[in-house]
Amino acid sequence: MNKLFKDYFWVFFVSMLPIVELRGAVPIGVGMGLPFINTYLIAAFGNMIPVPFILWLVKPVLQYMANFKVFTKLVNFVLEKGHNAGAKFGDAKYWALYAFVAIPLPGTGAWTGSLAAALLDLDKKKSLLAVFCGVLTAGIIMGIVSFGLLGAIGLVF
Repeated sequence: MNKLFKDYFWVFFVSMLPIVELRGAVPIGVGMGLPFINTYLIAAFGNMIPVPFILWLVKPVLQYMANFKVFTKLVNFVLEKGHNAGAKFGDAKYWALYAFVAIPLPGTGAWTGSLAAALLDLDKKKSLLAVFCGVLTAGIIMGIVSFGLLGAIGLVF
């Protein structure tokens, strides 16, 4: 396997990991000297891989868990709180989801945003679009930060 393929594979793989996601993958790719646009696209694609699974499977898994006596109260509490909280956001809920995913801070991102959307009973297709746009925005922000920070310490030319 050639080195370039391995480098892009790591960008792709890291972008799929919870917590790290695209926020870690873009600086890694830039630090390895990969072109930003390629790094950005591969990291965004990799970051989006888990999103549909989270959006479409979290609630069925929780509902299945509710069949077990040890989890019933907790699952019902989580689902009820999520549904009630989602109703409070009104029309701004998808903009809020976009902003939550777009701001590259620890604890925000596609994984957490998708989980929140699923628990808040948000429309899955609209949530997928909001998360996708948030990931693209976070990637641009991380590219700017990466070039500025890594350039300042001489790791990027």
